[in-house]
Amino acid sequence: MENKNKILFVIILTVLTMGAEIFFGFITNSMALLADGFHMGTHAFALGLAYIAYYFCQKFLNSKEFTSGTDKIKDLAGYTSSLFLGISGIMIIVESIERLFHPLKINFTQAMLVVIIGLVINFISIVIMDFDHFHNHAHNHPHVHKKTDNNFKSAYLHILADLLTSICAFFALLFAKFFGWILLDPIIGILGGIIIIKWAIGLIKSTSISLLDIDLTKKNTPD
Repeated sequence: MENKNKILFVIILTVLTMGAEIFFGFITNSMALLADGFHMGTHAFALGLAYIAYYFCQKFLNSKEFTSGTDKIKDLAGYTSSLFLGISGIMIIVESIERLFHPLKINFTQAMLVVIIGLVINFISIVIMDFDHFHNHAHNHPHVHKKTDNNFKSAYLHILADLLTSICAFFALLFAKFFGWILLDPIIGILGGIIIIKWAIGLIKSTSISLLDIDLTKKNTPD
């Protein structure tokens, strides 16, 4: 399965980058870098779920036990990853607030180097995941209600969100280094956490709709 192979390759890149960012985040005392690293950890978990979901979908494709098909496996994987994403967002906010009141010295040059590496890895992952493929599945013709692959959508948005978070971390470190805006680092961490939580809520809603077989086209239909 093409999507499964793409996700497996991205998992390897994500895990390697996650380990580097968390390690150097502790060494350099950068909350933005730590936030990006832990956020990437949630992506690694989500991508792992996505890969497992594709594996079982393929394994039970012709199984008579799944009377409605195996799509619900992918929806369940997307729903589960969104819950963990929301929890990580809360943890990032809590840690960032603590750093606001207890700032630590940051090794900006080393931290920025790792963030740049993370940006490159995230960009490569986006290319591997293939935006056009995702766009064609998530934004189909308005009158053709084709089921969205929530598993692939979840994996793709995890990577896209991490790319945006890495960009924020880079600029937080940049301004802190050259303009002395030390508090910008934890502030970026708080904003990043809020964005993560908001995104997680959106994914929870979309996957819940699919899992519960809710037909939104009948929402305003009179009895």
